[in-house]
Amino acid sequence: MSHELMFFGGFLIFIALMLAIDLGLFSKGDKPVSLKTAAIMSAVWVLFSLGFYWLLRHYGFELHNIHDLNHLQEVITKHHHEIKIIPGDLAASLDVYNKNLGLEYLTGYVVEYALSVDNIFVMVLLFTSFGIPERYYHKVLVWGILGAIIMRFLFIFLGATLIAKFGWILYVFGAFLVFTGIKMFINRNQEEEVDPQNHPVVKFASKYFKVTPKLDGGHFFHIENGVKYMTPLFLVLLVIEFTDLIFAVDSIPAIFSVTKDPYVVFFSNIFAILGLRSMFFLLVNIIHKFQYLKVGLAFLLVFIGLKMLLHHWLAEVGFTTTHSLIVIISILALSIIASLLFPKHKEIAE
Repeated sequence: MSHELMFFGGFLIFIALMLAIDLGLFSKGDKPVSLKTAAIMSAVWVLFSLGFYWLLRHYGFELHNIHDLNHLQEVITKHHHEIKIIPGDLAASLDVYNKNLGLEYLTGYVVEYALSVDNIFVMVLLFTSFGIPERYYHKVLVWGILGAIIMRFLFIFLGATLIAKFGWILYVFGAFLVFTGIKMFINRNQEEEVDPQNHPVVKFASKYFKVTPKLDGGHFFHIENGVKYMTPLFLVLLVIEFTDLIFAVDSIPAIFSVTKDPYVVFFSNIFAILGLRSMFFLLVNIIHKFQYLKVGLAFLLVFIGLKMLLHHWLAEVGFTTTHSLIVIISILALSIIASLLFPKHKEIAE
């Protein structure tokens, strides 16, 4: 356990350093994030994510400090990895384990990154509804990501504990994801709206705290006559955190369909979240063009839910993590290609 905590602690230190840089400790002033900067940061986060895949692919056994076949078998059994060790050959068995661990991480990362796109639709709507200037988007999103990391940590390790004690809960997760996917498909053409005055988070904050409708630059709080008020900037941050909490209910069970190792779930989840901020600025002005993406995400959730419901049967017929990754990428690719080939009539007219 101490070895796992050291590995995990090193990961958290790296994330903290990157967030400190991202928050702007080395830059001054609030200003809109340019498309060029967003593209560079998106590429950087993807490279970091792929670099972590390389680390797990070659040194994944160090996560649980595996150095003998008995311990390796214990870890495989505990986390339900769909692999078999090679009797009498520790090196070859560790290579199989590392390859599978890296693939599980990569598949989980792709799933979370894809589901995060739906979050972008909502964040654009929130910023617009609350009248937040574009130059403050970056600050709100970075603090929002920090809160999301803490919530995901609690959700993931709680979920892992529940799965370890109650195996049947996987079927509950699977049924929920199928239901969510079908609901998303049915509501795919509905226009989402946000009423800032009547949002439950805003009503709760207004009831128990002092709130001002006026922005105070990039400050979350405004002090007037010795009284501290929440600004709309802090309110939209609270709403984004609440929204991420709702999205986590979908995305975290989805990754547990790929791997039952909570550390791998956390790693893939966090790298996807960290890339979300830069992806937001990259897609904010063109996200509306991907009208079939919600359809793709709906099919993705249904596939993942069915995979959880039928995981014993799929294991028997030889359906592996590699097959899951191929299906997931195919669904996303088809939805993006369809959006580009068949744009909305309004966009054609424009």
